[in-house]
Amino acid sequence: MFDYETLKLIWWLIIGILLIGFAITDGMDMGVAMLLRFVGKNDLERRVVINTIGAHWDGNQVWFITAGGALFAAWPMVYATAFSGFYFAMMLVLFALFFRPLGFDYRSKIDSQRWRNNWDWGLFAGSAIPALIFGVAFGNLLLGVPFNIDDLLRASYQGSFFGLLNPFALIVGLISVAMLVGHAGMWLQLRTDSDVAARSAQYGRYALMLFITLFAVAGFWVAHMDGYQIIAMPDTQSFANPIAKTVTTAPGAWLDNYTRMPITIIFPVLGFSMAILAIMFSKLAKPALALMSTSIMLIGVIMTAGSAMFPFVMPSSNNPNVSLTMWDAVSSHNTLNVMFIAAVIFVPIILCYTTWCYVKMWRKVTIAEIENNTHGSY
Repeated sequence: MFDYETLKLIWWLIIGILLIGFAITDGMDMGVAMLLRFVGKNDLERRVVINTIGAHWDGNQVWFITAGGALFAAWPMVYATAFSGFYFAMMLVLFALFFRPLGFDYRSKIDSQRWRNNWDWGLFAGSAIPALIFGVAFGNLLLGVPFNIDDLLRASYQGSFFGLLNPFALIVGLISVAMLVGHAGMWLQLRTDSDVAARSAQYGRYALMLFITLFAVAGFWVAHMDGYQIIAMPDTQSFANPIAKTVTTAPGAWLDNYTRMPITIIFPVLGFSMAILAIMFSKLAKPALALMSTSIMLIGVIMTAGSAMFPFVMPSSNNPNVSLTMWDAVSSHNTLNVMFIAAVIFVPIILCYTTWCYVKMWRKVTIAEIENNTHGSY
């Protein structure tokens, strides 16, 4: 259907789209759970907050599952290296995520304040920890991951879990948390009313202000840290071999793509400008426009990282020459072709049924609704 080089580029874009879908939908759910204890001052208000995402949270996780499956199938060496190198971090994310389905389903089953408070904190931890770890992982990708690949293409990770928790990666982790909380604040302002909506808007705006500050700090840091450059690489149409290239590092190299492709500067501009617009729209009581702005903001942030690193997917700080790129860490030509056909069919289906569900179940969730439907609501 497509030549090998084109398919590699297409799958880089598809995985980017899946990550964006995950951030906008399930990332929003995580942000809502992080805000739960702060915008809901009593049990009824917290149930209002939970029920804004109650109909959708489990469906939104499809984006996460699909992104993981696509990563495994399209970039198997990246998947293997990441899940071995980030093993303890990924296990921490997995155990934290356990609290989400349990918290949503069990929280309101027993009429006990202590029981419900404990699950509220479980939902907070089950959302804040993954949001932070995902950001920390991206931060470490920009710094370079300590792994090597031998002549038999076996990857060996040579770092530690605590080595991942460096200052730059933690800043990126906080960016992830702040932007998801800001996005969720705009969602709650739109989907709730009275005091809950007012508090959500306020916390959301604070989070977006923090995001703008940290995004600027991270950008300044990236401009002065060592980035990666490909000096020599075999034909990208040939068999993918991650050790058959020459890579070097240089200060500010992550900004080279913005010089070569000036159009990509639009992505960091969107990250900043949409966050500012969201704050303005929120203050003007236009939460729908604010939510649209934060959604575009998330696209801008993810594409900023992707554009800066292109074509690198997982750089190696131990041996830059074995860094994994979208050109040489991919599956075979036939595999990418078959998966592309599946993606063309199923990704639009996911988009359509997700949109349909949001349209059919769209409403403001109120305290009166919870009181009138105590047993049918979360």
